[in-house]
Amino acid sequence: GYFTKDSIKEYEEIKEEFDFTNKQLKDLKQSKDNIIQMIDSLENEMKEEFKKNFEIINEKFSRIFQTLFIGGEARLKLDNEDELLAGVDIIARPPSKSFKSISLLSGGEKALTAVALLFAIFETNPAPFAILDEIDAALDETNIKRYIEYLKLLSEDSQFIMITHRQTTMQLAEKIHGITIDDGVSKIYSIDFDRN
Repeated sequence: GYFTKDSIKEYEEIKEEFDFTNKQLKDLKQSKDNIIQMIDSLENEMKEEFKKNFEIINEKFSRIFQTLFIGGEARLKLDNEDELLAGVDIIARPPSKSFKSISLLSGGEKALTAVALLFAIFETNPAPFAILDEIDAALDETNIKRYIEYLKLLSEDSQFIMITHRQTTMQLAEKIHGITIDDGVSKIYSIDFDRN
């Protein structure tokens, strides 16, 4: 023989190491395939969930927009076919106007349209409380009244903390906390309205 005892032993050791490494490689390839399959499955689930919620929010947005504007039409539109990469365009037509992107609306119209979308999202996925930071600032008195009426409906199931300077909005509050300045000194005051 050409093979010595040592070379046979060395071959067996190397073959054992090769088989072990080869098995690890096959396991890694299998794991990679499983992860890719899992990612594809999750992406499909996310797309389906997004589509479902997008349609629900779109329908509610359209309805709430018509309530707040007393007419008109509004809808959300994806700017890309891939739901996970798409941006969302807001298209709105206040009563007696033509369809426009939200960027072309007046300040008050933009604010009320944004409120309609906020309420649509909130109705779809309600939270126990929310902070509304001067979202009524650009609204005129007529729009504020409609905004407050809709907010009252939502406040049956959620608590709202509102930061506002508008008296009409403050009238909705059960409690008011504020700051006044008297002779250069800031004072905190609180009013608790008895709703009974």
